[in-house]
Amino acid sequence: MKQRIKWRRSRNAVYLVVAAAAGLAVITSTALRSPAPQAAEADTSPGKTRTYYVAAVEVPWDYAPSGKNLVTGEAFDETANVFVQRGPDRIGKTYIKAVYREFTDATFTQQKARPAAWRHLGVLGPVVHAEVGDTIKFVFKNTLRIPASVHPHGVFYEKDSEGAPYADGTGGADKRDDIVLPGRSHTYTWKVPERAGPGPMDGSSVVWMYHSHVDEPADTNAGLIGPIIVTAKGMARADGSPKDVDRELVTMFTVFDENASPYLDANINRFAGNPGSVNPEDEGFIESNLMHSVNGYVYGNLPGLRAANGDRVRWYVMAQGTEVDLHTPHWHGNTVTINGMRTDVADLLPMSMLVADMTPDASGTWLYHCHVNDHIIAGMQALYTVE
Repeated sequence: MKQRIKWRRSRNAVYLVVAAAAGLAVITSTALRSPAPQAAEADTSPGKTRTYYVAAVEVPWDYAPSGKNLVTGEAFDETANVFVQRGPDRIGKTYIKAVYREFTDATFTQQKARPAAWRHLGVLGPVVHAEVGDTIKFVFKNTLRIPASVHPHGVFYEKDSEGAPYADGTGGADKRDDIVLPGRSHTYTWKVPERAGPGPMDGSSVVWMYHSHVDEPADTNAGLIGPIIVTAKGMARADGSPKDVDRELVTMFTVFDENASPYLDANINRFAGNPGSVNPEDEGFIESNLMHSVNGYVYGNLPGLRAANGDRVRWYVMAQGTEVDLHTPHWHGNTVTINGMRTDVADLLPMSMLVADMTPDASGTWLYHCHVNDHIIAGMQALYTVE
């Protein structure tokens, strides 16, 4: 295992070279993109104000709740146990994480039950749906032991709704959004102009993300991240979802580095068999806390990726993390189109987002995994079912 650790660290330069090449491929592929379905241009009706009540909460998160490798259908092998086996000086597969969860109203007394259709979100926060022209009010409460915030990508916001502390020359009310202290609340207001929606070569909807930005690496490794889906004007149902899509699926590929989480000490004390024997600088311990996950699950444990044969399925695919988070999601059994290009493998860089459309014609349960070899071995694998 030490050889694997050394290789992981020495390959960073390789990742950067490959990442640069991948970026070039994205740029040069624009000529292959097909025009989007035309929205109803005559629709000039005022947009809606969509209000979401979301709290940051602490949960014990199990990366493999079945207790086995659901891809192989067998018990975890020696390699998998590097990441999932609890021991005197190992945390195992369950960690305290901070996640965004939706509530019914501003009292934050009743958490909304997650519908079956969104069970697959896993560690991700609730989907924020909006149509071009809408306004999103994101009423946020921090119930954590650490400061947190909400920073959105793509949408329009003023300085009082950016959710990121830095020397931007503002003060007073414009800084209250930057850091929401434990027990405090803040309402973020985000406009959804045309530039937040699909571009000329996109389909009827695009995906953005939101995440905490007080200490971005620590906050996102803790689990504070979620998706925003913006639908073109005139192309949305009442709930904001695209009306030309039957099934929406959101997946995030990332190596959660639990060593960088603000909960590392708490996780050692709660889950390690003998907390006093843990050396946080030990390479084996560090490696054991690198959770190669899809939506916070490893080795096929992600539930709820389901669609029907012939459905118009839209996959919103995201990544986050560091230089090792170069991911290549691969769908077995069916193909997708990404900006008009037919493929079954996508390219992701850290904090990147893409939309892949699928009309499945092959029924069954299929493998869906990152095609980076080291990530396959470490458990970045899921299953999806076409009924």
